[in-house]
Amino acid sequence: MSVTYDILESWGNTAGTANTLEEIREWIERRNREVKVDIRKVDFSYNGFWFYDEKDGYIRNRNNSFFQVAGYQEIEGDQIICEQPIIIQDEIGYLGIICKKIGGVLNFLMQAKIEPGNINKIQLSPTIQATKSNFTRMHGGKAPAYLEYFMPDARYEVIVDQIQSEQSSRFYKKRNRNIIIYVDEEVQPTENHKWMTLGQIKELLKTDNLVNMDTRTVLSCLPFPPSGLEGGEKEKAEGFFSDKAFFQSMFASVDYKTVARIYSGINDYKMYRSQSSRLVPLKSLKSWNVAQKEICCRKPYDFRVVYCYIEIDSREVKYWEQPLFEATSPAVFGVFTCVMGGVRKFLVRIKAELGCFDGIELGPVIQLEPSNPRNSLNELESRFLSKLKSGDGVLKSVMLSEEGGRFYHEENRNAIIEVGPDEFPSLPPGYFWLDFATLNAMVQFNNVLNIQLRNLMALLDL
Repeated sequence: MSVTYDILESWGNTAGTANTLEEIREWIERRNREVKVDIRKVDFSYNGFWFYDEKDGYIRNRNNSFFQVAGYQEIEGDQIICEQPIIIQDEIGYLGIICKKIGGVLNFLMQAKIEPGNINKIQLSPTIQATKSNFTRMHGGKAPAYLEYFMPDARYEVIVDQIQSEQSSRFYKKRNRNIIIYVDEEVQPTENHKWMTLGQIKELLKTDNLVNMDTRTVLSCLPFPPSGLEGGEKEKAEGFFSDKAFFQSMFASVDYKTVARIYSGINDYKMYRSQSSRLVPLKSLKSWNVAQKEICCRKPYDFRVVYCYIEIDSREVKYWEQPLFEATSPAVFGVFTCVMGGVRKFLVRIKAELGCFDGIELGPVIQLEPSNPRNSLNELESRFLSKLKSGDGVLKSVMLSEEGGRFYHEENRNAIIEVGPDEFPSLPPGYFWLDFATLNAMVQFNNVLNIQLRNLMALLDL
């Protein structure tokens, strides 16, 4: 069998061959009861382990590890058009999943992990979720479980290995390594890990705030090349799909003509962009107040920076303190989908973001942060919110948490809404209808689809 067929077979299996969905849910609930967690906001010290470095005006820790919080300003002409704190995390971490066949079906080794900013303690995470500071043990704690499977000298079949961007409204050029490896040997789960099929993970994704952002981005990178099925596998694989238009979308020919138009728009932005940006001391942000309780904007904004004491029993280090970015309210991320000529397509747009590694990526139709003054609604965004509110055509609508290692209790609405093929006879510049095959081909390259669009693609059902 081909890898593509194995992935689809696993996607179509919700009964499980290692654990049932009921057993997985009971395990998560049990771990939530057993693991001691104490997370609370405390005052900034500014001169403790995390301190305000007067030399450059950043908040960093004494080991100069993990991340820093700096000021960011975007400038057009002589005017500052946007300024905010931003997270600098130059190192690339592992978001890695081990998979293997159990009972003839591909299973993924998933982790019940508590991040300090999680809204509900445990969320379903990749096998390993570790910054470089984590796996080089800068914190002085234990190395993450299963690290040896992902090190450079490991020799396992690679299914996915991409370096992808993260939330560019909070991070400055942040990327992580999204990797899935296939093993053909016994791998013993720890008490924090369980095997499950892709179909089971997709079912769990229907529950608010249960599957974390890191799992979603890794799974969004799974490859489905149009030529990936062998022999008679295509006919057999079609049986896994209740949405036949999605089957046709997954195995359509890549739309290279539209891809060329997209890259032309991306390159135009890079070539003709008039704004410049700079990192500055936090205290140089004139519209922000650097105080004892929090770092907050003097006008409505998308987030504030808080400081937390964290104690988690099952982590490599039991307790610590750190800054976290706290959203002021949920955002809305979403795409329209429709069936054109028997093929399901998705409406996406070119989206520039201030902290983006390459300045601009492909994003969803709507990426609406709560209060950022940049977000003025266009007709498509207004139509999306109206349909979301009324329920008209809503295929998916779920609250999903963001990066719990850096964000405090951040959850956002993720929605996919179906429309008719003639509902939008013309599109504004920078918007494109794409089939899944084209999106999937583009996600196989670094820094093309943004994290919000990748997360939405992870919600799709067969």
